[in-house]
Amino acid sequence: MISQQSKSLTVTEISYRSLVWMIYRLGATFGFGLPLVLFIWSVIQKEASIKRLLSIYWKVASLIVISMLLLTGNSPIGYLTSFLSPLIMLTSVWFWIDLNEELQELPARKPLTFLIKAWRWALSTFCIFYLAISFVSLNCINGREAGYCLYWREAPLGLNQIIKNIFYFIFGANWTETLSAFIGYLALIVYLVGLIQWAITRFPKQGRIAGDF
Repeated sequence: MISQQSKSLTVTEISYRSLVWMIYRLGATFGFGLPLVLFIWSVIQKEASIKRLLSIYWKVASLIVISMLLLTGNSPIGYLTSFLSPLIMLTSVWFWIDLNEELQELPARKPLTFLIKAWRWALSTFCIFYLAISFVSLNCINGREAGYCLYWREAPLGLNQIIKNIFYFIFGANWTETLSAFIGYLALIVYLVGLIQWAITRFPKQGRIAGDF
């Protein structure tokens, strides 16, 4: 009976680990790769509304990078920022009234217009999936040592190793997990200051108008 329960637990953990890695792979595709291509395309095509939308998205989506830096250093707050990042990303691509109207007015047959609209829906689906899977990781904020906590750190640690090799090659210095967490905290402070400044000074005046955000 005990062995069956242990086997079931192992299978469950392996399945969850696969889901976490799927999150990171989908994030690399829909959260980084595709919007980067669309942003470059919008600059070339001089589509101002798409470029503005993606510029806002990149500012907001930087929270994922900050989360990975924090998770590399095994900082508990990294699990919270990782959970919140898809919610903020999802909001950033639908929140703006002026950009939504401008996107609706773009020619529907243009490939860039079609792809940016398809990307927003794909990103929305990804963000909802991300939120559902990462909800469990909130238990890790209290320092609870569970297998699924390590799963969320595997990809950041792998990326950190790549950064470490590059950093050493260019600067001849060591990039450590502690340094990664320190930079993550600094970046998070800057991120929060910018978000609070927008919420206090710009949002009351402009509302859901993107403006020069």
